[in-house]
Amino acid sequence: MYFGVDYHPEHWVYPYAGTAENPEARWQRDVELMVEAGVNVVRMGEFAWGLYEPEEGKYNFDWMHRAMDLFAKAGIKVVLGTPTAAPPVWLAKKHPEILPKDDRGQTLHEGTRRAYCMNSDVYWEYSKRIVRALAEALGKHPQLIAWQIDNGLGGHNTEASFNDETRRDWHAWLKAKYETIERLNDMMGTRFWAQTVTKFEDVPMPMRAPTVHNPALVLDWMRFCSDTIVAYARMQAELLRELTPTIPVTQNLRALTRHFDHFDMAEVLDFVSIDSNATIKSKSAEMACEIDMLRSLKKAGIKTPDGDSGFWVIEQKAGAVDWQDVNSLVRPGVVRMFTYQLISRGAAGVLYFLWRQPRIGSEKFYGGVLTHDGRGQNRTFQEIKEIGQEIKRLAPVLKDTKVVAEACILLSHDNEWNLECVKQPNKHFRQREHMQMFYNALHDRNIPVDFARPAEDLSKYKVVIAPSLQLMSGGEADLLKLYVQNGGTLIATFNTGLIDEHHIAPDSGIPHDMTDLFGLEVLEFDPLPPGEENHLILKGAFSATHMHPAKYWCDIIEPKGCQVIGTYAKEFYAGRPAITTNQFGNGRAIYIGTMSNQPFYHDLAVWIRQLCGINPLLKVPDTVEVSLRQKGNSKIFFLINHQNSPVRIPFYKPMHDFLSGKTFTGNYDLPPHGVLVLDENVSAG
Repeated sequence: MYFGVDYHPEHWVYPYAGTAENPEARWQRDVELMVEAGVNVVRMGEFAWGLYEPEEGKYNFDWMHRAMDLFAKAGIKVVLGTPTAAPPVWLAKKHPEILPKDDRGQTLHEGTRRAYCMNSDVYWEYSKRIVRALAEALGKHPQLIAWQIDNGLGGHNTEASFNDETRRDWHAWLKAKYETIERLNDMMGTRFWAQTVTKFEDVPMPMRAPTVHNPALVLDWMRFCSDTIVAYARMQAELLRELTPTIPVTQNLRALTRHFDHFDMAEVLDFVSIDSNATIKSKSAEMACEIDMLRSLKKAGIKTPDGDSGFWVIEQKAGAVDWQDVNSLVRPGVVRMFTYQLISRGAAGVLYFLWRQPRIGSEKFYGGVLTHDGRGQNRTFQEIKEIGQEIKRLAPVLKDTKVVAEACILLSHDNEWNLECVKQPNKHFRQREHMQMFYNALHDRNIPVDFARPAEDLSKYKVVIAPSLQLMSGGEADLLKLYVQNGGTLIATFNTGLIDEHHIAPDSGIPHDMTDLFGLEVLEFDPLPPGEENHLILKGAFSATHMHPAKYWCDIIEPKGCQVIGTYAKEFYAGRPAITTNQFGNGRAIYIGTMSNQPFYHDLAVWIRQLCGINPLLKVPDTVEVSLRQKGNSKIFFLINHQNSPVRIPFYKPMHDFLSGKTFTGNYDLPPHGVLVLDENVSAG
């Protein structure tokens, strides 16, 4: 298993470190401290373009080669970033047309990172040149084990630019999709407000305007911008594979907060890497949800440096971030706790951002493994060193193990963009909040979860949850029907199937193309303002711990063969169905016509677990997070206490802990932020 740091050797030369006689002297001390901490990999170079190429065509990769040679002597491997996230100032001065324009047509200027338009042919060409030169200079170095493409693509709201070259590519993209202008007008519904066009070149970009743009146009714009970002990454990936065919390619992704299709991006990569912003205030289920989302992006064809089937955490925060209003210290034990949460959910490599707090630039107060003094006597370094020793012991145990889930939550970028970019029946509804409540219920009952696109093969899952897929294509609906027909259990909710992929509302009933699947039709829906609630009356096998509210949205349902599980308690639709189930082929389709509070979803999880025969991983107190990595019959359990106080865990049979080497039976008090890595083999060691 790889355990490392993000290192910037360019920050630690004279006059910031070293001496005038030996400007790079500090590098050797950093290598020594990394070895002491158990580091076996570093990521470098992701912002080094202006140092690699200080003047156009004049390259200097020797300094990085020297750094890699030092790491070679210490047995530490290297991941190199392509430096295209931060173009040099000279490039913007020579070619100001590469600078991105915002939706007001204003130029965003040079002197920082991400100052480029991804539709610029000039920028593509210069990107190819620096990537090619980098790969030719350093690609055969024996320490190199992976490439990282760019850094944080789409960050700082740069997913879209409104340059002339963007307009050109936008029109070409529309022409490829629609083929004729008549089809574009029909599919986009441009006759609304009489915005029809007679040629592709007249289709506007959604720039700042007096009021809202056509939602179908905005949705296509989001798709186009996503395709642009993915194409830019693919260009680099293909070039690197041509020049260094044995070196896998990755990219650092965030928790699906950037506006591009992360599933599409994962297809470009050999393995997925993520950035983790875990801090002391993060809730365990929210962090776990983000990890599981990102882990699920690439489920097959994974090629990591050591052949593992997992993902990497290429930026795990080593301490406090610097972008909150108040950046409190991360408390002792918390970095270790979050590190194990990542490993427990499939991480095959963890690298801490960053090795040392920089003395220069805009991130001086970002928490690092080392503080500004670089002595290695600080608390965080000691904690990372402890983790490093533990990882050495765990690595052989975790080799080739993976997370296996029987439950799945559907995630559609098209749907999320649609919910964000147009008028909605209830602006207080938040898709991620809704999704998170389903996830929390499964997480808190120790049920592993995958995420998937609606068009994926879902046959391996016992239950699939589709929360508020307002935008759904006919093809996606057909695949969900096939899943249920073949014996699956599908749970869908209000705000499902209101429009198709062209943003056209159906005239055949809601949910679009799925009224037969659920055995019902939604006649109307009643959005509720915050603070106003209906209530649910549940019956049958779904037993409620107490009365649950109906919030934000109430579908008024006409049953057409479904079984009613719950009804509304008041308003003119009192007694009408709120929750239903319908037998469809060999499976069942459950529909929940409203949003409730978290306890409702916990009750739902209990019901679904019984209905689908899903067993929780271990029986432990609710405050303890449980995860499982397995290989064949070998099962490795992770127990994590996210609380500031100890939790007593009763062990009903002997369990061996790989971290301490002890075997537990009876009661054990898991300390605050404590971790256990267990199996049932008491002879393991």
